[in-house]
Amino acid sequence: MDRIQASNELAFRVGFSGHSGHLRVEPLYTVEDRSDPIKSLPDFILPPAFPRETPESIKEHIEEKYLSVGLDADEFSPAKVGRQWDFDWFGMAKIPLEPSLPRSVVIPVWEVPYRRQMKQGKWEPNSVQVDVSELMLGSQDSGPLPRMAGPAKDFVRGSINNRPFRPGGLEDSQSLERILPDGASNGEWVQEMLNGGPVQVVPPSFKQGVDFGELKAYPSSWNIYTDQDQRSFASSSEEKLNELSVQFDDLFKKAWEEEVPEIEKDGHLSEAESVELDAEVNEASGLSSVQEPDLSVLDEILLVDSKGSTSILDGGGQQQQKEAWAVSGGSEGIADHFYELVPDMALDFPFELDNFQKEAIYYLEKGESVFVAAHTSAGKTVVAEYAFALASKHCTRAVYTAPIKTISNQKYRDFSGKFDVGLLTGDVSLRPEASCLIMTTEILRSMLYRGADIIRDIEWVIFDEVHYVNDVERGVVWEEVIIMLPRHINIVLLSATVPNTVEFVDWIGRTKLKKIRVTGTTKRPVPLEHCLFYSGVFYQICENETFIPEGLKTAKDAFKKKNSSSVGGGSGSYAGFSAGRDGVRSQKQENHNRGKQNKHSGPKNSGNFSGSGWVNHNNGGSQNNWGSRRSEASIWLSLINKLSKKSLLPVVIFCFSKNRCDKSADALTGTDLTTSSEKSEIRIFCDRAFSRLKGSDRSLPQIVRVQSLLRRGIGVHHAGLLPIVKEVVEMLFCRGVIKVLFSTETFAMGVNAPARTVVFDTLRKFDGREFRQLLPGEYTQMGGRAGRRGLDKIGTVVVMCRDEIPEEKDLKHVIVGSATRLESQFRLTYIMILHLLRVEELKVEDMLKRSFAEFHAQKKLPEQQQLLMRKLAQPIKAIECIKGEPSIEEYYEMYSEAEKYNNQITEAIRQSHCAQQFLTHGRVVVVKSESAQDHLLGAIVKATTSGSNKQYIVLVLKPDVPSTTQTPLEKKGGNFPQGYFMVPKSKRGLEDDGYFAAPTSRKGSGAINIELPHHGAAAGVSYEVRAIDSKELLCICKQKIKIDQVRLLEDGSSAAFSTTVQQLLDLKSGGNKYPQAVDPVKDLKLKDMELVEAWYKWNSLREKMETNKCHDCIKLEEHLKLAKEIKRHKEEVNALKFQMSDEALQQMPDFQGRIDVLKEIGCIDEDLVVQIKGRVACEMNSGEELICTECLFENQLDDLEPEEAVAIMSAFVFQQKNTSEPSLTPELSEAKQRLYNTAIRLGELQAHFKLQIDPVEYARENLKFGLVEVVYEWAKGTPFADICELTDVPEGMIVRTIVRLDETCREFRNAAAIMGNSALYKKMETASNAIKRDIVFAASLYITGV
Repeated sequence: MDRIQASNELAFRVGFSGHSGHLRVEPLYTVEDRSDPIKSLPDFILPPAFPRETPESIKEHIEEKYLSVGLDADEFSPAKVGRQWDFDWFGMAKIPLEPSLPRSVVIPVWEVPYRRQMKQGKWEPNSVQVDVSELMLGSQDSGPLPRMAGPAKDFVRGSINNRPFRPGGLEDSQSLERILPDGASNGEWVQEMLNGGPVQVVPPSFKQGVDFGELKAYPSSWNIYTDQDQRSFASSSEEKLNELSVQFDDLFKKAWEEEVPEIEKDGHLSEAESVELDAEVNEASGLSSVQEPDLSVLDEILLVDSKGSTSILDGGGQQQQKEAWAVSGGSEGIADHFYELVPDMALDFPFELDNFQKEAIYYLEKGESVFVAAHTSAGKTVVAEYAFALASKHCTRAVYTAPIKTISNQKYRDFSGKFDVGLLTGDVSLRPEASCLIMTTEILRSMLYRGADIIRDIEWVIFDEVHYVNDVERGVVWEEVIIMLPRHINIVLLSATVPNTVEFVDWIGRTKLKKIRVTGTTKRPVPLEHCLFYSGVFYQICENETFIPEGLKTAKDAFKKKNSSSVGGGSGSYAGFSAGRDGVRSQKQENHNRGKQNKHSGPKNSGNFSGSGWVNHNNGGSQNNWGSRRSEASIWLSLINKLSKKSLLPVVIFCFSKNRCDKSADALTGTDLTTSSEKSEIRIFCDRAFSRLKGSDRSLPQIVRVQSLLRRGIGVHHAGLLPIVKEVVEMLFCRGVIKVLFSTETFAMGVNAPARTVVFDTLRKFDGREFRQLLPGEYTQMGGRAGRRGLDKIGTVVVMCRDEIPEEKDLKHVIVGSATRLESQFRLTYIMILHLLRVEELKVEDMLKRSFAEFHAQKKLPEQQQLLMRKLAQPIKAIECIKGEPSIEEYYEMYSEAEKYNNQITEAIRQSHCAQQFLTHGRVVVVKSESAQDHLLGAIVKATTSGSNKQYIVLVLKPDVPSTTQTPLEKKGGNFPQGYFMVPKSKRGLEDDGYFAAPTSRKGSGAINIELPHHGAAAGVSYEVRAIDSKELLCICKQKIKIDQVRLLEDGSSAAFSTTVQQLLDLKSGGNKYPQAVDPVKDLKLKDMELVEAWYKWNSLREKMETNKCHDCIKLEEHLKLAKEIKRHKEEVNALKFQMSDEALQQMPDFQGRIDVLKEIGCIDEDLVVQIKGRVACEMNSGEELICTECLFENQLDDLEPEEAVAIMSAFVFQQKNTSEPSLTPELSEAKQRLYNTAIRLGELQAHFKLQIDPVEYARENLKFGLVEVVYEWAKGTPFADICELTDVPEGMIVRTIVRLDETCREFRNAAAIMGNSALYKKMETASNAIKRDIVFAASLYITGV
């Protein structure tokens, strides 16, 4: 706190002390009077005990003791030279102990003045005991500080006993509001103390305190100013600053700015002085505004960045201030002045940065979160590297997460030379104490749920390949992690270009309540050209994102020319870019076999060049198969020769089948693309890489075959390869010695290895469910590997066309179409629910609300709240009953229910066959009115059939007074006055045969000569003749009248109309509004139970309505309108409340069903408290948590040996669906059936609670027993070459399953510890050691180097 001048001789400073806010006055030595230096000397000076400290000596001492790196003299003494230690950095680190934080403290409680208990005219605040965590700054948002640190062994991975850190963006807990109410948080109690409040002599929680006697208040008042006011007073004279002033620290800064007026004074500044002071302040501000210089460019950039929100025009045209969480503008000028804005970069790059990289780095330096959207190989990794550098500079940590383990391993190798890097994956944990950690997203999610203490240190989390959030299986992990990240962590998101970037970023910003800067580029560092390859010729169809129709037309012309003599050829229709033969055999044979193509419609053909169309599966002879392979080889040779001549190698050929990759590479038997020096380099590299394998593993068929291909410059890359083989292929390709690489889609996602050219074998793929065309985003991801930055001026993408040329619209869609939108794949899982139920502060509903799926609904909540407030504020008209107590609401309820039953009955009558027999000419009916106020009485004149709909021509009486009618006479000429019109008596005989003429006996032609609708008037009322369908009929009456169809419809006789109208009027003369309706039960013989029940309910309601006093009320219609309005208002309010409640969440029914399942199996109790079974389920991350937990609690592994147990557990992690049937021992068969029955039972239980689960499908999806025999033999010590013979599963899939199985063993071991099952704990340790050997657990080349 600044020094305060009290008088000429005394100076002191004032501060707060203790939890109760006592003031502390510390006198300071005055140095105002320097005329007599003797006075400045103290009375007594002690002799120095140590040499005088100088800045140099202090600096030397600090460097020697705290900053110098040295070894422990005891541990690293000469006597211990040669020994090796497994040094536990966390356990052995000697951290200076500090006093531990108290778990709770006693603090005073502020109360409103009229509730205070006064003792001797003074108020002494009461005290309350609270947790320290609830009082610490920022504890409610991030929670990293107050929670006690756990044991060192759980520092990185966390523990199930820890509670997660509070996610950023959640609202403050109610406890904070309870402890610090409005009066306590706005500084009122501090002001009271400054104005002479009571002295607190009783310590909190003590019954009595020290008696200091009568303490007198200091005889001076306090004036409290904000910082702004203090600056304003700086220009005033010193005479006005003789009063004591106090500047509060940040604890009350915001409260004073919001609550305290411009100047709060206590009487020492007179009114005249205040006015004078205000004038001076205004004058000073006016001068400053006039003399303010122009802002520099840098100031403008900084000013734009400091603006917190943007103005958005809403639909009504009114300007509202809304928070824009995704900030995509305001980056102009950053790139031009980058080195002035960021003069001291944390990491220097040896090349000039692109504009979007400079913008991202500038925002990182400001501590803001960033979303970078750019194409593949555009340089997004630069942003991740800079975040790592900032973390190292700030002595914090950064986490890099990737969707695929291969990316993690490769990034570890790339970053190892630059940063202090560690790696955390499911099976590898390297240097977890490093400041820069690379891990899979699942590991980070586990750390967040388990509250790992390392999260306290994390400053940046980098999400690479964010568009992977669209993945159906694993996309939910990204959303969970983003939602669970604490407030103190900043986010860096790297993604390919997607159409709804701003929408996705807005969701993240709104969820975390922090602004996210959006930057990136749509420009490719190396432009792409797209070509079709047909019959040995390249046809360019797209360049610089512009489609070239001429190239496609040329290709189609060549196709038609080649196939012009073929019968039925040259249609050009696009059948999924299916491949064909290249014409080596005769045209006749080609057309004969073309009808047998495109039959690859299921996964069973995925191994036989699925979707390619060049293999004839049904040709029945090995000679034709040989011809196919020969044809295929000639296609690839032709392509590779063309690419080689054009210097377009190396090339990546994307085939969407593992078998397709292998067979295509094997077909190139005579092709050799490497020089002798390259062969030598490949041989040396392979020998070094495979030297870590034992002898039998080095001679595995796959390794021998791949080495043979590599020496000729040909590579294969897919999930079926052994991990070490894939890494060898990747590294050799990056070195440039592999010229042709046949690969599946994973190469484009998991490996950063661009090529000169990319070739698509086909543009169709099998996605696990069906064959479909490639999506534009998938094509862009793979095609983006073409073009090496700094080496190629342009990248080439080639689409193979064998048997047909694709259509233009299909090519345009896949090449220049917009990428797939980012969409939420969020779904509830049992393990997510259990983790959230463990913590009271977090609710599952909060997670659901913050998911990307609920983003738009949650975004509308403020508008819905305003609408609800307006609805509730609307005045509701009261119904004034003239018959005493109003009962109109009860009447309206009966009226609404009766109307519902009536509609149900009417609809059934309309469709019944009996009713059709009643609807003949002459039948009296009631027709719905357009205004729905007064329905129309009428009669059917004629029934007609129009197509499938039956229509009726009816004459209805209009309720209004007749107006000028459109009669034939009127059409001829007369302009008649308004009102009823009648033909003169002398003319009537000429017009018709008589008013009461008998119906004509002549047979009509059936024609309708009058124009419909026909309007007229007779007997004082208006009528209308029109055509209606059965839906417009409201009621069928029992009565029937005589109708003359010929005179009404053919002649248009006025007399006939008058007769018909009069008959209808006679039916109303009895006082009834409408004639009696037909009885559905008696007359129409309806026998449907529901309809009969509805009929009787309707009759019962009608009788009740007649007994209600409102039935005969003269204001019934008016009151019904009011009751309807009140009911509608209530329904709208209730609907808004429902939409704003948790019950409206899309996945709420699924959540309720899953909660019921967890209760049923005992994971949680009725109060939603997680039981020991639920804690065990929280450990299960690799398999389906319910099946794993039930397996443990049913002791299904107890009677199995460790090898048998781990073999059965392989069903949890193995993923391939179709495999050969394993041969199992009786014990394994019994264990398999037992586990399958458990899964069926759990599936039936979930289906019982209305979850969309088929029990058989549930068991089949989560338990795959294809590798049980393989794992059993491997655990018994069988060599890898031998176990590969037991199954048709590729070697790479076997290795991946066993590696994941080791992680499952760890999870089961931890679960056994929670359960207290020591035998199972030891069994899992034994099983884990049994499978952890040889080639399966060979270290990654990226980690260990070659």
